[in-house]
Amino acid sequence: MVNIGITLGDPSGIGPEIVAKSLASMNDDKNHFILFGDRDNFEDILKICGINSKIKSDFEFVNVGNGQRIETGRVNAYSGEIAVKSIEEAVKYALKNKVDAIATAPINKEAIKLAGSKYIDHTSMLMDLTGSNFVSTLFEVKNLRITFLSKHMSLMEAVKYVKKDNVKRAIIETYYSMRLLGFNNPKIAVAALNPHAGELGMFGSEEINEIRPAIEEFMGKINVYGPVPADSVFHYASLGNYDAVLSLYHDQGHIAAKTYDFDHTVSMNPGLPFLRTSVDHGTAFDIAGKNMASHISMMEAIIKAEKYGILYKGNYMSLKQEISEVIK
Repeated sequence: MVNIGITLGDPSGIGPEIVAKSLASMNDDKNHFILFGDRDNFEDILKICGINSKIKSDFEFVNVGNGQRIETGRVNAYSGEIAVKSIEEAVKYALKNKVDAIATAPINKEAIKLAGSKYIDHTSMLMDLTGSNFVSTLFEVKNLRITFLSKHMSLMEAVKYVKKDNVKRAIIETYYSMRLLGFNNPKIAVAALNPHAGELGMFGSEEINEIRPAIEEFMGKINVYGPVPADSVFHYASLGNYDAVLSLYHDQGHIAAKTYDFDHTVSMNPGLPFLRTSVDHGTAFDIAGKNMASHISMMEAIIKAEKYGILYKGNYMSLKQEISEVIK
């Protein structure tokens, strides 16, 4: 049995709905679920979705609401506060080994900012709350796994970020992310930045000056390949030629994963003391509270938490010292 914590996300968005639908669809009696969020709001959503309230007896609920009515479908500070408190409580449970993994529904950056949060997203919040050396973002969809050199920065800044030292760190983080998931000797491909991997400098020099030198430093130590042209590397990885692809910027990897299979793409955060899985979409305020949201990505996030949760915790304990020595 895996103890899985599930945060309901921003209660003004589709988070509570997709969690409710996931639990109803899975009908899972093998694992133990602990939900974190606003209980009154969740029970309202159960009614809106026509889900039998008997599922309430199948899980534990940690209520962080104060009885205030949730305004559905718009950004507001109270919903941001609920989202932040849900995450904080879930982390406390995980650090006390009350849950083995956490699956998170989407939050809204503007809402948590209005609530006074100093964080811009789940990842930065989880890293700070756990004091982790590193936290990577890893997408998994079917046989394709993608990590990211950079995430939330402009494309111009992302290109400037493609420097040898940054690529080296991303390769190391990808390597340990895969080790934590049970891949003992992972094959990692580094995507190219420019068309045709720069075509020997005709279309850019980053491959020659920054990316290839970073890869070469790991030759004989880590199975890392590239730079591989980005128009083919994700396809080859989906066929099993590589265990993971290091994407050089946000959209390069997101487009590949979501075009391959939008609904089944799951985001994970290796590097934490526990595994965090998540949907790959936002709060969708425009359809919140209308029983219109697809729950597939949320259900996949819960399934991944079950698949990797116990394995990940064991690997983390085994690798914790090594990771702290290698990644500063």
